[in-house]
Amino acid sequence: MGTSARCEHRYVPSYCVALCELLGLKQVPGFYRSPIFLSCLAVGAAFWAVLPLLAAVQPLPWHRMVSLTFLLAVVWQPIVEELLFRGCLQGFLSICEGGQRSLVGISMANLLTSVVFTGAHIATHSLLWASLTVFPSLLFGVLRDRSGSVFPPIALHIIYNVGYFMLTGGSSLF
Repeated sequence: MGTSARCEHRYVPSYCVALCELLGLKQVPGFYRSPIFLSCLAVGAAFWAVLPLLAAVQPLPWHRMVSLTFLLAVVWQPIVEELLFRGCLQGFLSICEGGQRSLVGISMANLLTSVVFTGAHIATHSLLWASLTVFPSLLFGVLRDRSGSVFPPIALHIIYNVGYFMLTGGSSLF
């Protein structure tokens, strides 16, 4: 009887637990109610509200918002980017010597990850738009550092991408 009870529970090797922790693959119930996450949402909303006053915007037509391309850009792309940048890179840098040091509340791991993240956007965006990704990247990294998870940055990144592509017309999509 002791053996069958033991078989009901899954055994997870310690290296899998450590890898999931490193990558930030842990659930954070209710993260969407945290003051930090809500503040990040407010910053995004303020940016999208002010942007049309500062630059010409070209909203995405409604029929394009129901396309596979739009769905990939606003959901799939943030998931992949956050797993790569906040999960792998920032997770690794945070365990390196000096990765936890901070500059005005921003970890060195987050700062370095944000520089790489911004550089990666130069391939698909103008230099101005690519350089503007540094600020959201820092916010994604703060969420990763504070929660220990990639799920809050993934959610915020999806919301930010929806705003970006809806407001700018998603010229890089089509």
